Amino acid sequence: MSVSRVLNWLGNLMLVALGILILAPFLWLFITSVVPEDRAFALPPDWIPTKLDWTNYRQVFELIPFGGQVMNSVQVTAIVVVGSLLVSSMAAYAFARLRFPGRELLFVVFLAAMMIPIQVLTIPTYIMMRYARLLDTEAALWLPGLIQVFSIFLLRQHFRSIPREVEEAARIDGAGHLRTLFQIFLPMSAPVLSALAIFIAQTYWNDFFAPSVYLISDSRMTIPVGLVSLQNQFGSNPTVVIFAGVTLVVLPLLALFAAVQSKLTQGVALTGISR
Repeated sequence: MSVSRVLNWLGNLMLVALGILILAPFLWLFITSVVPEDRAFALPPDWIPTKLDWTNYRQVFELIPFGGQVMNSVQVTAIVVVGSLLVSSMAAYAFARLRFPGRELLFVVFLAAMMIPIQVLTIPTYIMMRYARLLDTEAALWLPGLIQVFSIFLLRQHFRSIPREVEEAARIDGAGHLRTLFQIFLPMSAPVLSALAIFIAQTYWNDFFAPSVYLISDSRMTIPVGLVSLQNQFGSNPTVVIFAGVTLVVLPLLALFAAVQSKLTQGVALTGISR
């Protein structure tokens, strides 16, 4: 057997081992959520449990308004993903293709915003939301998220990698800037948009800070806040109920990742080779 083939086998073996290490916490989380409490923290873990207890999932819905909080999270996450990708695409196209005085300087100043911690912006944002009468509304969660500096940066780099001849051909066909963006550039950027979508979705699906600051009503709370309230009130309830709740929160993200995995990998690769 040649040396290159042995190295190839060793590389594949290391990838399989790494994959098992990454999946093991998720498997342990799911198993812990369906076993009786006395077996939840057994050492070594019961990787193949002999007794399952699905009532843990039912108790999640009984202890907190889980369904409503999930819908709130879905609504906020969907609006931020769609809205921010739309805004970021238009801004990135302007920085990449339009010529106007001070474009590069403005972009550098714009990038500097990435270095400002989100906690520093909390008080000014809170004051603006109060004057706009948006406190305790879903808009207070998704409105600040429409401007994603990182998304604009990545899309600008990708748009700059698209040959100028493509844009000139669109001009010859009579396409304006908006038509060029939506009918040519965005279809060519599907992998990058998919990668950004999953990054943004993960951030806002797991966001606990903003809902706990801007929201008051329980009916508008998102699921990360609901999980914390479940943890605070579980008292004599089994700890495995919390694991069941966490499993229900993690599953949509895993499903989203599995659905766009190939696009995500391709998008990260494309942004890595963009000028």
